[in-house]
Amino acid sequence: MEKLINGLNDLLWSPALMWLCLGTGLYFTVRTRFLQVRHLPRMLRLLLGTKSSERGVSSFQAVSLAISGCVGTGNIAGVATAIAMGGPGAVFWMWAIAFVGASSAFIEGTLAQIYKEEIGGRYRGGPAYYIERGLKMKWYAVTFAIATVLATGFFLPGVQSHSIAVAAQNAFNVPPVASGVFVVVVLGLIIFGGVTRLGKVAEMVVPFMAIGYLLTAAAVVVVHFREVPAVVALIFRSAFGADAAFGGIVGLAMSWGIKRGIFSNEAGQGTTPMAAAAAEVKHPARQGLVQSFVVYLDTWLICSATAFMILLTGKYNVVNPAGGFLRENLPGVAYGPAFTQLAVDSVHSGFGPAFVALALFFFAFTTLMAYYYYAETCVAYLRRHAVSPRLFNVLRVIFLVVVFYGTLRSTDLAWTMGDIGVGLMAWLNLIAILLLSKPALACLRDYEAQLRQGRAEPVYVAASAGVANATFWKAEGASEGERRGT
Repeated sequence: MEKLINGLNDLLWSPALMWLCLGTGLYFTVRTRFLQVRHLPRMLRLLLGTKSSERGVSSFQAVSLAISGCVGTGNIAGVATAIAMGGPGAVFWMWAIAFVGASSAFIEGTLAQIYKEEIGGRYRGGPAYYIERGLKMKWYAVTFAIATVLATGFFLPGVQSHSIAVAAQNAFNVPPVASGVFVVVVLGLIIFGGVTRLGKVAEMVVPFMAIGYLLTAAAVVVVHFREVPAVVALIFRSAFGADAAFGGIVGLAMSWGIKRGIFSNEAGQGTTPMAAAAAEVKHPARQGLVQSFVVYLDTWLICSATAFMILLTGKYNVVNPAGGFLRENLPGVAYGPAFTQLAVDSVHSGFGPAFVALALFFFAFTTLMAYYYYAETCVAYLRRHAVSPRLFNVLRVIFLVVVFYGTLRSTDLAWTMGDIGVGLMAWLNLIAILLLSKPALACLRDYEAQLRQGRAEPVYVAASAGVANATFWKAEGASEGERRGT
C-alpha cells in the first residue's frame, strides 16, 4: 500500500507539474502586466473595504478564511522539510513560486467571483463552478469537485492534525490520542456552525496568530542580524548551484521549494478561489486582487520568517541524496517542527518548543477549518439541486474522524498523502485557469478602465464584459446605466 501511495505521489509531482506551475504563473504575470507589483498598494486598501451579508462574507473575512487554509503546517514544518531535502536554496524557489503565483491567484480568485452561485442562501464558487459554466465541461467540473472532496476531506487534514500532535508531544509530552480528541471537539463546535462562524473565527484568530509568530521571528532575526547578509547570500548561491556544499542538489532545491511553496500558499491549487467566491463584492477583480495578496502574506512573510529563524540559528540538517547528510547540525533530530522549535529555543531558552507548538496549533487548526469549508463547497456543488443539512452533518462527522486518525499516522505517510491531495487539485485547476484566461483578463481590463474613468468603486456587469453563463452577475449586478454612473 505504501509503495502504491509513493508511486502515485511521484507521478503527480513529476517535473511536468513544477514547470506547469512556474509556466502558468509567468504567463499570467506577463498577461496582467505584473499585476502583483502594479496593484500592491490597492490590494492593501481593498483588504478592509467590504462588509459581510447574510449570503456572503466580507473581503477581509474571505481573505482570513483563505489565509487560514494557506497558513498552516506548511509554514513551519513544510519550510523545515524543504530546507532538509533541498538545502537553503529551496527558500529562493518558494519565493519565486510565490511571486509568479500571485498572478495565478488573481486569475482563479476573479474567476471564482465571475461564475459564483447562490446555493441555500450562501455564495458558493470555485474551480468546479467556473469549469462547468466557463468551459461548459460538466465532467471536468465533477472530476475536480470529487478530487477536492478527497483531497481536503481525506488526504490533507492528516498533515495538519499530525503536526499538531507531534509538536504537542515534543513540547508538553501530550499523547497523540489526547491531542486528537481535543482538536476534534473544538473543531466540531466550529464547523457545525456553518461558513459564517468559520469566517468569524478566522477573522479573529488569523491576524492574532500571524502577528505573534512574525514578532517572535523578528526577535530571532534581531539577535542574529549580523548574519542576515550571509544567509541571504547562501540562499541565492544554493538556489543556482554556486555553493560548494549544496551545489549538487540544485534540482532538489527547485523541486522541494516549489512543492512546499504551493503546499503553503496554494496559488493555482484551486482551494482559495472557494473562499474568494464567498465574498460580498461589486466587482470580481476586486476580490481577485485581495486573494493575490494572500500569497505574499503566506510565503514572503510567514514562510520567510520560519526560514530565517532556522538558517540564522543553524538549527537544520540537509539530507544527502546519496546517503547521510550534506550538513548535520542536529544529529538525531527528524525534520519538521523540531527545527523551528530549536531555532526559537536557541534565542529564548525554554520558550521555543512551547511557543512553536502553540503557533502550530493555531496555524494547523485554522487550516483544518478551511479544508472543511472547501470540502463542503464541493459537496454543495455536486448536490446543489438536493442540498440538505443532513448531508453536511454526515460530511462533518467523517471529516472529524479523518482529523483524529491523522494524529496517529506516521510523518512520512501524512505528508505523502497531503502532497497527493495538492497534486490532484493543482493539475486540474491550472489547466482550467489557462483555458479560462480570456474572461478573467477581460474582467481586469474592465476594472482598470473604470478606475481610469474615476469610478471609486467599479461595478461588474457580465453582459457588458461579453461573459456568458455568469448568472449571478446578471441577476445581482448593476444595470449598464448604474455601471456608467448615469
